[in-house]
Amino acid sequence: MTTTAAADDLIAQLIAAHGPLMFHQSGGCCDGSAPMCFVAGEFRVGGQDILLGHIHGNTPVWIGAAQFVYWQHTQVTIDVVPGRGAGMSLEAPEGFRFIVRSRIFSDEEAALLELAGEPPRGDPYMLGATGGSA
Repeated sequence: MTTTAAADDLIAQLIAAHGPLMFHQSGGCCDGSAPMCFVAGEFRVGGQDILLGHIHGNTPVWIGAAQFVYWQHTQVTIDVVPGRGAGMSLEAPEGFRFIVRSRIFSDEEAALLELAGEPPRGDPYMLGATGGSA
């Protein structure tokens, strides 16, 4: 899980304005296929959400389990481009939108991930409104 410098800059702005954040990547169409940025706790993760990792310090990035099946072999990078973000995503009024760029893991990276085991899943009873920062 990585970010670009431009994404880090926008995330820092959003944290300064709104406090701790979280991201969720669903598998929906249209805006649902973009990484959505929320104030931590405004989106409840559940047992079908998988933690991809943390960006910009301790900002969790979650992905729906069905989408993870397709992306589990890729290095995900959150980037930002000019344009209107999704209506529900926190960056929408800023004139930018978050996007995902990806590349296939190398054989060595894939082997390390295999050794690491299954990634953590969300649990609505343990995470509650923390947005996964527990």
